[in-house]
Amino acid sequence: MKHIRSLDEFPRGRTYLTVGSFDGVHRGHQGLLTALAQAAHQAGVQSAVVTFFPHPVAVLRGLSQPYYLTSPEERARLMGECGIDVVLTLPFTRELAALSAREFVTLLREKAGMESFWAGYDFALGRNREGDVPALQRLGEELGFAVHVLPPVALEDTPVSSSLIRAALEQGDVVSAARMLGRPYTIEGAVVHGDARGRTLNIPTINISFWAEQRLPAFGVYACRVEVEELVLDAVANIGIRPTFANPNGEVRLEAHLLNFSGDLYDRTVRLQFVAFLRPERRFESVEALVAQIQQDIQHAREVLTHAA
Repeated sequence: MKHIRSLDEFPRGRTYLTVGSFDGVHRGHQGLLTALAQAAHQAGVQSAVVTFFPHPVAVLRGLSQPYYLTSPEERARLMGECGIDVVLTLPFTRELAALSAREFVTLLREKAGMESFWAGYDFALGRNREGDVPALQRLGEELGFAVHVLPPVALEDTPVSSSLIRAALEQGDVVSAARMLGRPYTIEGAVVHGDARGRTLNIPTINISFWAEQRLPAFGVYACRVEVEELVLDAVANIGIRPTFANPNGEVRLEAHLLNFSGDLYDRTVRLQFVAFLRPERRFESVEALVAQIQQDIQHAREVLTHAA
């Protein structure tokens, strides 16, 4: 998979492509991307996605809290796993938003060699979302490209969407989020130095840095798995402000206690997969009470992870 940032970098050749934000690359996105890639490869052409960063919502309406389910790099990697050959991440600007549907698809025809445009049933692009499916079909007939429309992917009669995944994470419902994503919700980051309080409690943890714009699950304690290079380790993790201890800046931290590992992971990149919510974060009256609860959390996490797929 080739990840590029400008239409001028687009590889020459015939292309089947789709356009969208694709935040999270969830089951609905995967169905579209996999079908597109398979059809393109059967036709002997390249498959491509044109996507955006920042998210159009961030530019046109503004965001007051972390929003993204995936970084641009993670999103491109997941698209590659669906068989996509080229991912173009365009900077989304108000100037880009002002292009008409005709202007935008003409660029795709000229710069990307687009022969077939793939879209979901409710798709629209261009200024004021004027380029809906019927409009694109008319443009295709005029400009010489096919339009292929796929139905929605639903779970229990509810279409899968990035918005529903964000809502599930807000409630700590990482199980529902995983069902819609087709994989556990994941945060990737480097292991950084903390205040070493876990070691003084004889419950050492790794502190994981995270992208400030990524949506975090609700504050609380989770059963997790941690990927670090070739290892996959069981863990219990906490997201929050650690209210039992002084935290005047209200800094949010992500910490994980690895259940069957001891060693130095500082500066190594890990991927924390959320498997199940165990309990909300809360303040304890004493360090001893906190330690007792953490031991219960560790046992609970072991039980959950033993039975998790």
